[in-house]
Amino acid sequence: MCGIVGAVAQRDVAEILLEGLRRLEYRGYDSAGLAVTDENGTLSRVRRLGKVQELADAVHANPVSGGTGIAHTRWATHGEPSEINAHPHMSGENIAVVHNGIIENHEALREMLREKGYVFTSQTDTEVICHLVDLELTNHTSLLAAVQAAVKQLEGAYGTVVMDRRDASRVIVARSGSPLVIGFGMGEHFIASDQLALLPVTRRFAFLEEGDVAEVTRFDVNIFDRDGHPVEREVKESEVSHDAGDKGQYRHYMLKEVYEQPIAIQRTLEGRLHNGQVISSAFGDNAEELLKNVKHIQIIACGTSYHAGLVARYWFEQWAGISCNVEIASEFRYRRSHVFENSLLVTLSQSGETADTLAALRLAKEMGYMASLTICNVPGSSLVRESDMAYMMKAGAEIGVASTKAFTVQLAGLLMLVGAVGRHNALDAAGEARLVSALQSLPAKVEQTLTMAESIEALAEDFADKQHALFLGRGEQSPIAMEGALKLKEISYIHAEAYAAGELKHGPLALIDADMPVIVVAPNNELLEKLKSNVEEVRARGGLMYVFADTKANFASDDTMKVLNVPHCDEFIAPILYTLPLQLLSYYVALIKGTDVDQPRNLAKSVTVE
Repeated sequence: MCGIVGAVAQRDVAEILLEGLRRLEYRGYDSAGLAVTDENGTLSRVRRLGKVQELADAVHANPVSGGTGIAHTRWATHGEPSEINAHPHMSGENIAVVHNGIIENHEALREMLREKGYVFTSQTDTEVICHLVDLELTNHTSLLAAVQAAVKQLEGAYGTVVMDRRDASRVIVARSGSPLVIGFGMGEHFIASDQLALLPVTRRFAFLEEGDVAEVTRFDVNIFDRDGHPVEREVKESEVSHDAGDKGQYRHYMLKEVYEQPIAIQRTLEGRLHNGQVISSAFGDNAEELLKNVKHIQIIACGTSYHAGLVARYWFEQWAGISCNVEIASEFRYRRSHVFENSLLVTLSQSGETADTLAALRLAKEMGYMASLTICNVPGSSLVRESDMAYMMKAGAEIGVASTKAFTVQLAGLLMLVGAVGRHNALDAAGEARLVSALQSLPAKVEQTLTMAESIEALAEDFADKQHALFLGRGEQSPIAMEGALKLKEISYIHAEAYAAGELKHGPLALIDADMPVIVVAPNNELLEKLKSNVEEVRARGGLMYVFADTKANFASDDTMKVLNVPHCDEFIAPILYTLPLQLLSYYVALIKGTDVDQPRNLAKSVTVE
């Protein structure tokens, strides 16, 4: 979840490192630091508590120079956010290290290293890496060999870059469980935990595989697998837009990404629907052959992606006529589960590097699933490389920690999968044609729904003094209520819960009073009348209602209920559409609360630790 940037170049690299950190700040913003070495072996290290701008101000006040450098923006795991716990960490005056991940055996290594005379200055698990490398240099003649020996002693996840001030011509990179990418330039090379960090300086990248260790110099990149054998990793040209990290006219990345949803959905559908059918090759070259045999779906995901999976369960069982289970990846990993015959494993992840989801995929491969498919936004990511099939979301870079466009694009991809699988099961040609038509109408419907923003901004004023909120939905809208609650708590810090509306009388009604706003999603479907009964249960107990309702649902505002009308749509796409007002509500409430919308406290994007 931290951000790593490194460079080996002839020019000064401090500004390159700082710009890379700015682009990775969504991965961690507790503290930041960099270390730069020049050709004379002078190492300059600067670290600051807080966001990258604090570090940039310090560097600009006291400039550092050198062509080899490493940098890091932190999301704290071991040790509180502080300057002393910020990366890079050092062993003596020579070895500097940045690290993303968790070293699970750090306590045992720390004790061993202390016995050998090493002094620890931080609370982090990372510091054991730099001391361990320094120790191994007493037994090996090269930094590469020392790092290879050191990482064999590490248990857990790491993406790490090691630099020795005595040899400014190279850095050593190692990856296990935490992503790293190498950027290729002309007489210079770069390292990062996400290619987005390096787009200003290169568009050619190679992704390290599990267990890889690489020696990176200005002119060469030599990669070795976990057994120490030289290997080649394909160098690919990035298709990511250079300006993906630019907020443009918007105040926050989140708002920008909310308004990018029509084009993001259009992009994900483009070339994948034809003549009333979903084109199966959208999921992979051999997808049609695999999908026609699917009789069960197992979805694995975390957070927002998990909510997308819960919506899809309703779709698969109602429309495709096949069973579907959905599980949080961190639970799936540690539960003994049964694999159904002809079961397709589907993983959902914006980044393709979510640690628990990736570990669950690797476990599932040993369990006998028919095939694996990932729905992912990042080409070349670990989930994409390790799955049998991949649906690339094409949503564009998502920087805001609270996911918006990635969620709706995931839902669009899952609905397409319902069509591709369903045609071999319970979905007839007319049903698939209706599904396709609904998807084709979606970008315009999303555009129309976003015009509600002004009304939602006004409604958000009611939440200025609220500390709690309850979200309700029925059927496939129940997970949308869960997603709405998650968004509100993520960025406004209001405690929010979501319930299937039919569960109200089984406990949540005890919470209802004038200080507990209740937000309801109410499409015009077969459960509408039952939902209206649930609404009346709340009103009878003095609750204040905020209802996002279909224009044909016949809700009317009064003193106890504010109704905002959502455009009428086909029930296939209703869960996607009803997500939008909840995203806008959370955004405008966060503005009123004065919180950090894009970088909420204690959170970070791309959860690459367990």
